[in-house]
Amino acid sequence: MKRSKSSANWLKEHFDDAYVQRSRDDGYRSRASYKLLEIDEKDQLLGAGMTVVDLGAAPGGWSQIAAERVGMSGVVIATDILEMDALADVSFIKGDFTENDVLDAIMSEIDGRPVNLVLSDMAPNMSGQAAIDQPQAMYLVELALDMATQVLSPGGNFLVKVFQGEGFDDYLQQMRSHFKKVMTRKPKASRARSREVYLLGREFRT
Repeated sequence: MKRSKSSANWLKEHFDDAYVQRSRDDGYRSRASYKLLEIDEKDQLLGAGMTVVDLGAAPGGWSQIAAERVGMSGVVIATDILEMDALADVSFIKGDFTENDVLDAIMSEIDGRPVNLVLSDMAPNMSGQAAIDQPQAMYLVELALDMATQVLSPGGNFLVKVFQGEGFDDYLQQMRSHFKKVMTRKPKASRARSREVYLLGREFRT
């Protein structure tokens, strides 16, 4: 018997939400953790002893993975305008990283170490209206790229969530001007209907 449209939609959502259940079982803070895990498995971004800055980190799914991968010899600095429950081996700074006092606090935590990786899984609160959502999303990724160029060491990497639409191609060109290689990733944990992709800039050029 052919499934109804609502039944098919429910099954799809149920499959997608398997990542939510899996995150609970594995002790991760969000389904987004699996996006970073998959990208890291493919691209080997995280390693012992690295210094990582995680922008828009709450609730902490990516910081959690980063801290596991860099180990005790590494440093993970997370920042968000939202509160985030404490994570072992993660330094959290609450506030807007475009403000001088927050940037100063981040730089203080970096403490002269070479920054190997900047992460950004930020997204605006979506209204469902592309004419509103897309400019807001592009504004956030512009801020993330600006931050990455301020703190990354030469040869460092940058992973950022971007929504395909107006401004995407221009942003891709901007990234190519700062990194030797720029690649697109769409991890399995990203919902198929979502316009989100991840751009990975490798080998930062000052």
